[in-house]
Amino acid sequence: MSRSPLIAIPARLSESASAHRFRAITTARALSEGVLRAGGEPLSVHPWAPGGQVTPEEAGRRLAFADAVLLPGGGDVSPASYGQSTTSDEVYDVDEEQDAFDFATAQWALTAGVPLLAVCRGWHVANVVLGGDLEQHMAQPHRHVVHDVAVEPGSVLAQAVGPSVAVSCFHHQRVSRLGDGLEPVARATDGTIEAAELRGSRGWFLGVQWHPEDTVTSDPAQLALLDALVAAAR
Repeated sequence: MSRSPLIAIPARLSESASAHRFRAITTARALSEGVLRAGGEPLSVHPWAPGGQVTPEEAGRRLAFADAVLLPGGGDVSPASYGQSTTSDEVYDVDEEQDAFDFATAQWALTAGVPLLAVCRGWHVANVVLGGDLEQHMAQPHRHVVHDVAVEPGSVLAQAVGPSVAVSCFHHQRVSRLGDGLEPVARATDGTIEAAELRGSRGWFLGVQWHPEDTVTSDPAQLALLDALVAAAR
């Protein structure tokens, strides 16, 4: 491949952005720059799902250019998507159009075997798509938390970052019941699943609870994680 691999990043819907005066779509600058540092070309994709409706096939037609997908962090996934009513006042920034497009994107990538790195909210999306659910609000949220996690030997994650890694977290929800085929490969000391892989996946897949973009410029392991995605995209 002579060109840089194209990494599709579904944008986040934003109710306001001062530079544009109105509602906007955004991609975290640090995440986009991390993909560039890893040798990929990050391309932000508008999460288009009018009325909260879009099929994986429709999303796939728009994403057919992508060599890989990076599902980023963002607001909370609607509890209705995993069969629950909202039981916590801490659930925030739920957007049915965002959910619909992210779900369709994850389903398309997993079915088509397109390499997929799912980060924080993106990891929650992938878990729900595979039939899992979430804890709506943790007793002790991981907000502005950096901690070490041990990595399962022989895993895709271990191949990228080694036997342990320091991770920067910002989340108040976490995976509760794992989706079909998902296997944990890293946990926090409180039991939070920090990373998971997909048994029998058609393509490269990794879900991580943390934000690699937070420390990608200072921690070689986080850049190595993005390197692994770009390598899979090649």
